[in-house]
Amino acid sequence: QVQVAESGGGLVQAGGSLTLSCTVSGPRFRFDDYAMGWFRQAPEKKREGVSCISWNSLSRHYADSVKGRFTISRDNAENIMTLQMNNLKPDDTAMYYCAAGIGVPSVLCGGQYPMDYWGKGILVSVSS
Repeated sequence: QVQVAESGGGLVQAGGSLTLSCTVSGPRFRFDDYAMGWFRQAPEKKREGVSCISWNSLSRHYADSVKGRFTISRDNAENIMTLQMNNLKPDDTAMYYCAAGIGVPSVLCGGQYPMDYWGKGILVSVSS
């Protein structure tokens, strides 16, 4: 069974930074076969793709709302993906979910194609 685990969330003041990490494990799961992504959902809002990265890190997609502030990266040797979030805003407050899927990052983040595996989510709260 594939397990996806997020870490690094918490409470931060506006303008601050957080780094989210995601690890994926499971029998017969090859981390470098999958694109990875971060999605978020705030109360009473639709889930949105925040950032997605291709299996080889050559393609990265960011939502317009986070461009220039967030950076996605991955280490295939360690089966880990991270999201560095800088200059956080109260509007960034949400549950953040890590997911793995097959496809182009922009398409996966756009929700046009489903992700295969999801984490349980981690809360990021940004106070004003």
